[in-house]
Amino acid sequence: MATTQRKETKARILVADDDRWLLESMGDWLASEGYSVQKAGSVAETTKLLARESFDLLLCDVRFDDGDGLNLLRKARKRFPELPILMMTGYAGPDAARESIAAGAFEMLTKPIIDDELQTAIQRALKQKSITEENARLKEALDQRFRLESFVSHDLRMLKIFEMIENVADSRATILITGENGTGKSMIARAIHTKSTRRDAPFVEVACGALPDTLLESELFGHMAGSFTGATQNKIGRFQQSDKGSIFLDEIGTASQALQVKLLRVLQELQFEPLGGTETVSVDVRAILATNENLESAIAQGRFRRDLFYRINVIHIELPSLRERPDDIPLLANHFLRCACTEYSRDVQGFSTSAMNAMLTYAWPGNIRELENAIQRSVLLTKSKNIDIDVLPPSIHGRGHTTVQPTHSNEIHSFSSLSSISPNDSFGKKRLSTANPTLSEALEGPERCIILQVLKANDWNRNITADQLGINRTTLYKKMKKLGIETLA
Repeated sequence: MATTQRKETKARILVADDDRWLLESMGDWLASEGYSVQKAGSVAETTKLLARESFDLLLCDVRFDDGDGLNLLRKARKRFPELPILMMTGYAGPDAARESIAAGAFEMLTKPIIDDELQTAIQRALKQKSITEENARLKEALDQRFRLESFVSHDLRMLKIFEMIENVADSRATILITGENGTGKSMIARAIHTKSTRRDAPFVEVACGALPDTLLESELFGHMAGSFTGATQNKIGRFQQSDKGSIFLDEIGTASQALQVKLLRVLQELQFEPLGGTETVSVDVRAILATNENLESAIAQGRFRRDLFYRINVIHIELPSLRERPDDIPLLANHFLRCACTEYSRDVQGFSTSAMNAMLTYAWPGNIRELENAIQRSVLLTKSKNIDIDVLPPSIHGRGHTTVQPTHSNEIHSFSSLSSISPNDSFGKKRLSTANPTLSEALEGPERCIILQVLKANDWNRNITADQLGINRTTLYKKMKKLGIETLA
């Protein structure tokens, strides 16, 4: 099986050795194993081939008649940093191995090289190369997502914010981002980092409100072994992890007064001591902070330090709520629709007039995050080519379990069609038992239909269904049993 995979991938290997017999023998054996092989008998020939063609791996001798293999290694690593290089030597010794590894070799092999040993080393090197390339692709995809060009808005205030980000991204000034929950503060912080010259360095995010104060201090600044109960070893803090990059402190308004003093110092001097330590650590980090609180009110109440506020409020970005930018709702809704269709492999083309009108008149207390979740839910539940009002969350259309009558065709435009969810849906036979049902009875119909639709969409995979419905698997089992769904599985 392994050999077949190698022949399919056809990894390109350059073998460099001035021993012609060994070069031919090794090249022929690698070719028989399914690799695409090029051979070079000198430093000069190897250099020419590297400049002319691309390879997945270089297998190189330490000594050549026309030069030094280690010098060749250093030059190759500098010019082709992603190319794994296996060095070979007939003069075994720990110094040679250490020097090769220090110069950037993936591994040092000692002649005569056993076939299995060579095969294992090549596979390890190629696997590491594959992981490195995949990480680079993921980073590029992440950077693409948080580039300003990927943000969707026609709102004048948002366009001014994008312009401000362009202007301040490369400065070292501290940035404070304010706005309601769900307005995209984290995404704006990442966009600032991605736009800056620090983009290739770490972006470290810390949710300050998610940790108790003592743990938050350790999380930010690190600690020394024995500094508190449970600290069994040294820990590097987030500020040190983000050195040369950016640190994003979300929910900064929740930090205690004692922690605010330490934050003020590190933001001013870029220095701190780990918890329980005496050695001062210096960092080069750009700080971006965010809060949904009114910090000026917090200052008046004595909960937030005035000097820290002035230190972090150098550049202030205030994000408007979604209800303040209604013209962006159709734009964002269609953007999230395309993303959800891609993620869940669905073919949903748009929205009915009634659905779009409901979204335009809704207050969106959860802002963009709530809109994105609503679209994802609707894409999963609709059976139509278009999302209608019935598959939107009840909080948006305000109709609870009431069935909406089909929309007339002349009311449908570019985001059109209908998919309704009703207590009498053909999925199930359970109907409301009385003319005046209790609230619990009234909700059973639509709840049963939603669970059935998501189950069917996932081929009755209960784990995935529970995740998409936002409940745990045990709760899903109980609901299925109560609603009589388990008999259909």
